[in-house]
Amino acid sequence: MTPDTTKYEVDSLRKRYELILTSMGEGVYGLDKNGNTTFVNPAAELMTGWAEADILGKIVHDFHHHSHTDGSAYPKHDCPVYKTVRDGKLRHIDNEVFWRKDGSQFPVEYIATAIQLDEEIVGAVIVFKDISDRKRSESELKAALYQVEQLKEKLQAENSYLIDEIQSQHNFSKIVGNGPALQQVITQISHVAPTDTSVLIQGESGTGKELIARSIHGASRRRDRPLVKVNCGAISASLVESELFGHEKGAYTGAVQRRIGRFELAHGGTIFLDEVGELPLDIQVKLLRVLQEGEFERLGSSETQHVDVRIIAATNRNMKEMVDQGAFRNDLYYRLSVFPIEAASLRQRKEDIPLLISHTLESLSGRLGKKFERVSDSSLKQLMKYDWPGNIRELQNVLERAAIVCSPPDLIVNLLPDTITEPEPRSHFSAVTLREAERRHILQVLASVDGVIAGKQGAAALLDLPPSTLRSKMKKLGI
Repeated sequence: MTPDTTKYEVDSLRKRYELILTSMGEGVYGLDKNGNTTFVNPAAELMTGWAEADILGKIVHDFHHHSHTDGSAYPKHDCPVYKTVRDGKLRHIDNEVFWRKDGSQFPVEYIATAIQLDEEIVGAVIVFKDISDRKRSESELKAALYQVEQLKEKLQAENSYLIDEIQSQHNFSKIVGNGPALQQVITQISHVAPTDTSVLIQGESGTGKELIARSIHGASRRRDRPLVKVNCGAISASLVESELFGHEKGAYTGAVQRRIGRFELAHGGTIFLDEVGELPLDIQVKLLRVLQEGEFERLGSSETQHVDVRIIAATNRNMKEMVDQGAFRNDLYYRLSVFPIEAASLRQRKEDIPLLISHTLESLSGRLGKKFERVSDSSLKQLMKYDWPGNIRELQNVLERAAIVCSPPDLIVNLLPDTITEPEPRSHFSAVTLREAERRHILQVLASVDGVIAGKQGAAALLDLPPSTLRSKMKKLGI
């Protein structure tokens, strides 16, 4: 083979490879041993906007690899391409960007391969491709997975808050009675329910404030969305923010995973804040922001959450007095009480007692398997005389206790608190043991709080006893 023949074959081989490189869909650069550009294929020109004439014989890094994704400088000596030119190692890079001539960037995947002749590095070849579509697909998949995770968290939260309770359907038909005091409340409900106006329900414990809240929700445009109840008085001050607004993983000791708060859970629906007067002042500020702006941040997060929630609040406390004493924010009070509703006490609507008894007996008959038709005349007389400090809840408890020990068809109420019966003449006085007196008193207190032992409004607090002590006494007294 002559030198001329050899040169011809080499040129022919070079042209053949250049033809292959020119037709490739991936971008291709050829570099010499000094890192200067020796070859640029059309795909590279198309992707970067830099023509071969612009960069031939120059350092290609200075044209489209000069900066990181965030725009910070990317020194040539740190570039994997030029490291390959120096050490001959093959490098596969999958998380960088190239910059176009117009100043925009695009994500790339590239391979830098050294060219060696007689064990000497004489240059390198860079093959790269635009992975924008792949990155877009990855981003969409990540977003979809995030949405799935959010839905999972919400479903878990709904389960923990008892979805059957959250989505209970209540309406005016569940409100029993036809007296003027109750009819006024029903009229108020019918006026405010179709709106998104905030409602403050005030009244004594046991007057049916939750039932009023459920009736408002059930007659609103939000009836097909959740009604989420929060008993503000039953949540410790240290946990109330997390309960209402949620928290991120690691927000505090014990926060092992992110938690969806009650406001997020109620999005699109209604949140019922029972015993709202028990909220700490710092939480009142955050609640005011939700009312005004419809936004908040989870505990441990700076990301703002937006919610569409109607707020119904309830309290058995005198809110105006709390405002005057500085225990409740004035601005929050007026935001909550745009439409106030007063839940009448049972002593203010005694004409409804017979209907309430009938309704309760119907319910008890189903639950206890006993068909009670009526209460005895003497029992009804006593029930009508009593002032019912525990209101409807106390009445229901008294009837249930009597139903447990009585036989149908008539219900004879003989487990009433002492205050129901008229005092006997002194000559007929009959003493009871201290044990029995204590037992009766505890039963009466339990009836007034619907059997709740612990908490600020529980029987233990009313009796000035630790809950554990009260439970011990109840066990000894056979309660």
